[in-house]
Amino acid sequence: MARSIWSGFLSLGLVSIPVRLYSATQEHEVDFHQFERGTADRIRYKRVNERTGDEVEYDDVVKGHDVGGGEYVIVERDELDEVAPGRSRSLDIEQFVELAEIDPIHFQKSYYLGPSDDDTASSYALLRTALEKTGRAAVATFVMRGKEYLACVRASGPVLVLETMFFADEIRDPVKELGDLPKAASRGKQLTMAVDLVEAMTEPWKPQRYHDTYTERVEELVEAKRDGKEVVAESPPAATGATDLLTALQDSVAAAKKTRGKTAAKKKTAKKTAKKTAAKKKSAA
Repeated sequence: MARSIWSGFLSLGLVSIPVRLYSATQEHEVDFHQFERGTADRIRYKRVNERTGDEVEYDDVVKGHDVGGGEYVIVERDELDEVAPGRSRSLDIEQFVELAEIDPIHFQKSYYLGPSDDDTASSYALLRTALEKTGRAAVATFVMRGKEYLACVRASGPVLVLETMFFADEIRDPVKELGDLPKAASRGKQLTMAVDLVEAMTEPWKPQRYHDTYTERVEELVEAKRDGKEVVAESPPAATGATDLLTALQDSVAAAKKTRGKTAAKKKTAKKTAKKTAAKKKSAA
């Protein structure tokens, strides 16, 4: 059984449903330690008092907010918890929205939201079914680990999924960040071919077909260096010039259609084989 990272009440009007929050994802990582170059000496970090040079125990560390002029306001952990009493135990639903209305740029991290006791599991299931039937999501707020989160709660199969979200003022303005962005042509052969390429490469979403190739390369690098071998680096792709764009698009469309045709042929063959196998089993029975 997974260990929950937060527990509290999902509050909807006068209804309170005890729930627990669980991590829904895990990232691929190759662990590395830090060493001084040319030695086998590990590099370690310590909490050190910059004035005395003495190491400081974790329990003796407090937070300080810079108010300017070299002055800090010191805040204890307990004081942060007391700012919003009860908020760290309540997931308050503010409204319901069409899930499709939320721009994915707002999504931060996914969690599973599960019922915490059998007595109220039916209330949990009722909300999940209602969200699934309406195609809507609940927008809620809650406090976890000293931080307030905006959250989206949605149905996903048998479970409720909670997505922590960025607040509107946390999302940067693309124009301010990137400056004036180029405008695409509204018509012409290039746009037609670009649309054709999108259509030719459109397939049902199958997350299982993708895997972390970079982590695999890192693991290969570590293994090769352990065996004293060299790893040849891949060359980055060259940028397509404006004069070559139409040709590149046409070739890409042709390649995509060819690949799609092969995939369709394989599926057709697999279906025929499955039908033959089923027929043989039926006749044998």
